[in-house]
Amino acid sequence: MSYIDSLLNRQVFVLLSGDIAFEGILTDAGQDILVLYNGQKYYYIPWIHVHRVHLCQLIKDKIDAPNEPSIANEIELISYRKVLTNARGIFSEIYVTGNLTFHGYITSVLSDYIVFYSPVFKMMYISLSHLKWLSPYHQNVTPYSIDNANFPINPSNISPVRSFESQLKKEEGKLVVFDGGNDPMKIGLLNSIENSVIELSVANGEVVYLRLNHIKSVHLP
Repeated sequence: MSYIDSLLNRQVFVLLSGDIAFEGILTDAGQDILVLYNGQKYYYIPWIHVHRVHLCQLIKDKIDAPNEPSIANEIELISYRKVLTNARGIFSEIYVTGNLTFHGYITSVLSDYIVFYSPVFKMMYISLSHLKWLSPYHQNVTPYSIDNANFPINPSNISPVRSFESQLKKEEGKLVVFDGGNDPMKIGLLNSIENSVIELSVANGEVVYLRLNHIKSVHLP
């Protein structure tokens, strides 16, 4: 039995990149993902962003074992990609950068990115290497409900291509917003992308160059 297997169904502490910390019941683990239940929701966390995991020695608030199934329950050998595939069409929260989380639906899982529909940001492309965690909402949650009326969800009928870079190449000549739009130097006209280098014209007319491997999310306003 591995060390991680010995922690299954026990309350653990998990530290992620950026000093993001979780406590919860470790309900499942695979070679590239772990599943944590914090008493209210499941969190699906890629191992690549995990700095450490250990048993909670001093438990201030005991978390009861989940009484609802995980989306990983039907997966014989759990993996990051299989979890993302099972999450398609389920209203979810995902975290990629800073203090910003996105709420919406995974519509496609490609080789190195997902297509994500957000009612706020509309169609988005999220790099798999920067997705730190995914947390599906309960099935009975109505997204952005007002007086129990469903918020309109209108994903486009795009046909995504396999790689993140190739998909961005299709968006050349359009206005794009990278990483949620917090940095004005990451909002502008996508002039070109070649060899994983993005040429972007920002609002003041300046041309900036960005490395694709540092881009976490993309949406078109």
